[in-house]
Amino acid sequence: MPAPHPPADADPRVEALVHDLIGRVADKWTMLILEILEEKGELRFTELSRSIGTISQKMLTQTLRHMERDGLVIRTVHPVVPPKVEYRLTELGQSLGAAFCGVWIWAEQNLAAVETARETFDGPLPSGG
Repeated sequence: MPAPHPPADADPRVEALVHDLIGRVADKWTMLILEILEEKGELRFTELSRSIGTISQKMLTQTLRHMERDGLVIRTVHPVVPPKVEYRLTELGQSLGAAFCGVWIWAEQNLAAVETARETFDGPLPSGG
């Protein structure tokens, strides 16, 4: 079954958005943030950073800003000292996360086939000696 193509009369703005979002969401940080916020709900910046583990503060800030701009997360600043900032998924962010569940299902169904294809492509491993 061939991959679906956009209709010839597709709105170029929609096509641009799809390409932009795929590029952004395909990056591992956005995917991890979507997954963590879906699982844990609203989190403070430090809790989110701790949950991800290996992300720099700069990269987390940039990724969250992009996600907020795209309407995927809501940033709430509480007027306390020290400042308390929390992030949660919007309905739009939750729906994007749900859409990517299809990728997980595909991966589960095709894991063995992909591993076999990679082994065939890579050839036999050289023997150590």
